[in-house]
Formats: sequence, structure tokens, C-alpha cells
Amino acid sequence: MNTAWIRALSRIEADATPAVIITVVEERGSTPRNAGAKMVVSQEQQFDTIGGGHLEYKAIKIARQLLAEQQTQPRLERFSLGASLGQCCGGATTLLFEPMHTDTVRITLFGAGHVGRALIPILASLPCKIRWIDSREDEFPELIPEGVEKVVNEFPVDEVDKQPAGSYFIVMTHNHQLDQELSEAILKRNDFKYFGLIGSLTKRNKFIHRLQAKGFSSEQIERMTCPMGIAAVKGKLPAEIAVSVAGEVIAHYNADVNAERKTTSTSATATSVVDRLAI
Repeated sequence: MNTAWIRALSRIEADATPAVIITVVEERGSTPRNAGAKMVVSQEQQFDTIGGGHLEYKAIKIARQLLAEQQTQPRLERFSLGASLGQCCGGATTLLFEPMHTDTVRITLFGAGHVGRALIPILASLPCKIRWIDSREDEFPELIPEGVEKVVNEFPVDEVDKQPAGSYFIVMTHNHQLDQELSEAILKRNDFKYFGLIGSLTKRNKFIHRLQAKGFSSEQIERMTCPMGIAAVKGKLPAEIAVSVAGEVIAHYNADVNAERKTTSTSATATSVVDRLAI
């Protein structure tokens, strides 16, 4: 038995990489693979096979569309293996697509100061994949929580473009100029789900004037959350600020996940099983 998909799944779980498991759940007539055959597809890679040919090409395309749309619900597709798919098997097969880890929140936190060090353990206890970035290696604690990747980079701004679309960005560095540069890089991307900048209303207003002077639109600037955190939490201790920020992040990703599930549920109700008999 080919177990490449099992090894791939273990790697995906360790890396929290969004992927789709494709399973042959029904076979009628002559088909490339029997029921139970599986493959795993991410946006960049594929592991194992469900038989190759145009069927597999179509299946991979569907899987990557589900990933791009951040779908969370399983989906069934039925295919006729005739001339329309360029395969001469003549049978029919039904495939099950199961999105995996699409709810994982990817957070990039810039700054290993007092608040960052208080916030990281809280975020690490949540279903999040975290990159913790600073130019000062000696600011990081000796023990880094599981699920957190420590990144030491003399030029933290370079890390912004390395993050996937839909990321959460938290900026709380030791340097206002660096905060400004990071804010510009993040807002230019404009494909994030959340961007929080530590600071007061005075800092926010100063940043707004600078961003406007550099040509950022009001719509872009409004996507920046500053001050960040739950307004009802007034404390200024690092732990109090960390709890406040974590609460806001949790509220955001809960809202995102619920919205995605509602959209997916509505779509699934309309077309619970899609027949692909004439692709």
C-alpha cells in the first residue's frame, strides 16, 4: 500500500499547512484506482495519486480552488471517465474532498519586547501558527513555546512579504520608525485579515498623516487597528495589554471562521453533491 499521503498528512499537521485530502469513495465500471485511494494536495505540492490523467488534473484544480476560497466543508464530486475527461476507462468515480487546517490562524508578531513576550504564550495556546520576529536575538526568551517560530532578521520589514495572504499582523516593536515602515509594507499588501499596531490615539493620528502623505487611501488606512486591544481593559501592565490584544485577536478570528462556515454551509445546502458528468 502506498503511504505517501499519510506521511504528507503528518507533515501538514506539523506545519499547519492548508491542504485537501482527496479520496476515491465510489467506483463504477473501469476506473484508474479503487475506492479508498487517496492523495493530499496543498497549494504548492501534491502527494500520492488517484490515478493520474485528466481526472487527477481536475481533482487537483478543485482542491486548490477550495484552498483559495478557504472552504472548510467536505465536498463530493462525481466524474464520468469518458471522452470528456480524455480517459478511456469508461467508468465513473466519485471523489471526496476534505479541506484540512483551513481554520488555522497565521499570526506574524513583530517585536520581542515586554508586551510581545507576554502576548506570545497566550497566542501559542490558541489554534494559531505564529512567526515571532525581531532584529535583536537577545530579546527573545530562552524557551520558545511550541507552535511559535522565532525569526531573527536585521531587516524585519523584509518578512512582511513572506507571509501568506489572510495573515494576522501584530506590530509592537521598540522603534516608532520601524513601526511606520512595517505599517506601510503591511497596508501595501492589503490582503491581510487583521493588522494591529500598538500605540495611543496620538500615535495613530501621527501615522495617519504620514500614511496619507505617502498616498495611502482612507480605505487602506482604516484597516489598521490602532490602538489595538479590548477597549474595556484599561491596564498598562504588559500582561494586561497582552490579554487585551489576545482578546481582540480571538474575536476577529472567531468572526472570520463563523462567516466562512456560514457561507460554506449556504453553498453546500444549495449543491450538496455536484455531478461532473460533462466536464
